[in-house]
Amino acid sequence: MELQEVCIQLEVPLGYREGGRLDTYLARFLSPTSRTKIQQGIREGRVTVNGVIVQKPAYTVQAGDVITLRLLRKPPVELRPEPIPLEVVYEDPYLLVVNKQAGLVVHPARGNRSGTLVNALLHHIGSGPVCFEEEEELPDDETVGLSMVSTGPTETRLEAPRPGIVHRLDKDTTGLMVVAKDDETHAGLARQFEQRTIARTYLALVWGVPNPAQGRIEAPIGRDPRNRQRMAVVPEDKGKRAVTHYEVLEALPAAALVQFRLETGRTHQIRVHAQHIRHPVVGDPIYGGRAIRYGPVTAARKAFYEQLFSRLSRQALHAHTLGFRHPRTGEWLHFSAPLPDDMAWALEKLRCDPL
Repeated sequence: MELQEVCIQLEVPLGYREGGRLDTYLARFLSPTSRTKIQQGIREGRVTVNGVIVQKPAYTVQAGDVITLRLLRKPPVELRPEPIPLEVVYEDPYLLVVNKQAGLVVHPARGNRSGTLVNALLHHIGSGPVCFEEEEELPDDETVGLSMVSTGPTETRLEAPRPGIVHRLDKDTTGLMVVAKDDETHAGLARQFEQRTIARTYLALVWGVPNPAQGRIEAPIGRDPRNRQRMAVVPEDKGKRAVTHYEVLEALPAAALVQFRLETGRTHQIRVHAQHIRHPVVGDPIYGGRAIRYGPVTAARKAFYEQLFSRLSRQALHAHTLGFRHPRTGEWLHFSAPLPDDMAWALEKLRCDPL
């Protein structure tokens, strides 16, 4: 992202008698810029006092000084409403529930400001563009129509603004998500996720038939040390606690329809745990699901699965049910979304695997 140069001029009041350091004085006016960054800018010659470059952060500020700064800043963040198709399952003045389609990224991130669920939500609620330069300049909920609480880590908040988003699904995972329209509703939903009182189940097609047919997977998850773009089961001191419950709903010749329930909510949790027990999600391109994992690798089966994967171009994972207590009314709400067409078709095909 190309940085933009901004010039700021400050005039020290004639009544100033504190005799403070230049970096400390500037920090008063440049919040939330850190003092370390201010010192770096001074040393780089980006600050002049009375027209003369000053490169010492400890310079003593005098009454009447004219201080000019040349700052490098990221361009303003702008999120624009986009008419992306959106299946709204439920909506009221405080929240909405959507059935997310495959291929839709949930929230904008660095280098990806368009084509996301957030852009679709802004269009759905009739918002104008969301534009801001600093976290303190975020528009309020009433202006946007969605909660503007940041759900990202502090250091990434400006890189990944997430209006309304309380939780997320992977780009190619389909299914139910709840979205908050105001901060109070957002906080109430986030608290339920934190306390694990949200009821969520997922449906997946996995390779092979897990044995036993019901079980609990507890294995810590962290970044894969061999590939930082992936997650993996790692030693306890390298990852976070992760617990997944599963139940086989239908055994197929070389696969199974499985219901998963999350006890924790780690990135790629179901996909990683499924691979960990050697039953990766069918079609998963990252965790070993796009190759024949059970049964003979014959010409007939190769052709069979080439056809299957031409239609099922993603991991066969779907957020099937979602239940929660409405933060404003106290009512228990529960929703379900049927298997999307590609997974329903794949299920029928897998019942006919030519073993």
